[in-house]
Order: sequence, then C-alpha cells, then structure tokens
Amino acid sequence: MSDNQEARFLFDPYMDWVEGEGVPVVEGFGMDLLAVETNPWARMETNGAFVHLKGRGDFISIFIVDIPPGAKSSPQQHLYEEVIYVLSGHGSTTIETGDGAKHSFEWGPKSLFALPLNAKYQHFNASGQEPARLASTNDLCLVLNLFHNADFVFNNSVHFPDRQGKSNYFSGEGDFIPKKPGRHMWETNFIPDLAGFELQSWDKRGAGSSNMKFILADGTMHAHSSEMPVGTYKKAHRHGADFHVYSVTGSGYSLFWYEDDAGFERIDWKHGVVFAPPDGMYHQHYNTADQPSRYLAVALGSLRYPFTTAKMNVFAGVDVSVKDGGAPIEYEDQDSRVHEIYLAELARNGVSSHMGEYIDESIFKKKSA
Repeated sequence: MSDNQEARFLFDPYMDWVEGEGVPVVEGFGMDLLAVETNPWARMETNGAFVHLKGRGDFISIFIVDIPPGAKSSPQQHLYEEVIYVLSGHGSTTIETGDGAKHSFEWGPKSLFALPLNAKYQHFNASGQEPARLASTNDLCLVLNLFHNADFVFNNSVHFPDRQGKSNYFSGEGDFIPKKPGRHMWETNFIPDLAGFELQSWDKRGAGSSNMKFILADGTMHAHSSEMPVGTYKKAHRHGADFHVYSVTGSGYSLFWYEDDAGFERIDWKHGVVFAPPDGMYHQHYNTADQPSRYLAVALGSLRYPFTTAKMNVFAGVDVSVKDGGAPIEYEDQDSRVHEIYLAELARNGVSSHMGEYIDESIFKKKSA
C-alpha cells in the first residue's frame, strides 16, 4: 500500500474491476441472455455486459460478448479460465498458444468451446448483417480476488503447454473417456454443435435421462450437458452454488425450494435462458416441449479437477438417493404437487406424459376426473 492510499477494508477486487470496465451489470435469479442490454466495452472492442446470478457463488460469473456485424474483438490474453457458449450468430476464433502454434475454428449458435489458459485469442463475427453474442462463464472473480492485481492477470507471458490439448481438439474432434453412467467424459477444446452432440444414458438421474461430462482445455472449469426425453423430468436434487445452467434445446421450467419452504420458485426456460440454483436449494427440471430438452451446466471444479472437497462430493453423490446420503429425491418421495403441476403444464402444451413408467399416475388422473 502506498503512503497516500487509503487502507482497504472488506474490499472486493473483482467488483472494483467490474465497476471500472464501464459496461452494464445485470443481476437476477435467472434471465434471458439474448434480451440483456449491452454497451460498448473498450477492453474487448465489442459490446458487453456482466451477468451476476443469485446462485453464482464466489468463484464464477458470466460475461456477454456482443460482436457487431462484420466486427471483431481486440486480441485477448488472460490468466483465468472461461467456457464460451454461443448464444447467436456465426463467426470464428483464432488462438495462438505459448509455443507459437496457431489454430482457428468456426462457430455458430449452440457451439461450446474453451480457450487454453493464457493463450492469445481473438473473436470474429462472420456476418455483415447480424451481431454475434457469446456467453463466457469464467472464474475471473476467483483469480482477481486471489491476486488482486489486474496487470498480473491480463499482462502475463507465462504459458501452459499441458493446457493446449491435441491439435484436433480445435477442429471439433475429441476423446471419449469411459467411466460409468453420469461420469463418462469427452475431452476436447471445441464442440461445434452442442444440440446434436451424442450423450450417454443415465437413468439414475431421471426418466430416460442422458448426459456427458466435458473436459475442455484440460481446465478446472466444469461443463456437462444433459437431456430429458419428451414428457419427462429430472429428479430433484441440490448442491452448492455456482452451477450456471443454460437451456440449449426444447423448453420447459424448473422449480426451486429450500427444505422447509411451503411453495416453489419457478423459472421458465428456452434457448438463451440461464439460471444458477443457490447453495443448498433443491431444484428440478421439467421438459414441456414436444421434443427432447437439453441443457448445459458450467461450474468451477471439473470431474478431472474437482477443486474443492464439496465439488468432489457433488460428483460422488449426484445419483445416490438423499436417503442414502446423496443428493437426489427419488420420484416416490417427492412432493406430489410437482407432478400435478407438470401434468397441467403438459396439457396446456398438448404433450403426453411419459412418466407413467416411473410414477403411478392413476391417482392424478382420478383427481382430475
């Protein structure tokens, strides 16, 4: 601290940096990222906004990068990880790793990618008519609050050869790493179309559920995608804060509640909507579309590098019944109101329930008769 600097007290370096960037900061339980207003962001030479969700926790947040038609971002390099999901538009990203190797790939709506730590990169909008909007889920708040030195984070020449991955990881190829249902991994740097990516069956998390865990750029940031068939929903569960959940395909809603709550919070979702369940809050996802509904979840602490004991326990107990010390509430133990709500929503959408294999629906049909 210099002689003329006021002593800092309860200071948040990340929030101080955010204020200095001069772009909008939006907060909420969940929101439609396609509707968030962005302003010019000098650092990126694009438009941008910061999104701070109620359940983001202490480690991660979202940046929106809005690239105008025919424009490009300024070259970037930084010591924080980010997982980027393409909300809209078409473009490309060029990357130069520490060894001087250059890579380039083209992305479109629902592409997913991660940048090797501290690699140089630049985003380009390929369209002359339409903007491109990217959602960067990143751990800058953790890194900046740890080092409280922006120059160290943004102007550091150290490189990480082990984080680059194979050259074909930048072209959409990858390696399948089989473990067991719910823990299978796909290692890559780039997924061209998350909506069409092949997932693996995981019935223990819900009716006909499927899933894949991703290892992106050998990062500590976690990402996974799950899908619910038509007329089904997942089992309720809870975990710590920071899982940012993006709707990818289909539509539906999620209910949220704490253990002693009398009612539910609700968020309706479709592509563009993101939410983050707060710490310890039960949540349950329901597909009301006439097609499978798929989502993406991003957090800090991956299946390879859990980062905290709490996150390791999440992965260990994610499909173990709460009665046995895990996280999910089994269908037979859930509040009966959630299924009543679901059947009513399906009726409004003209979709039939396929939950009869998992739940005795005869009692609900008698109530509605």
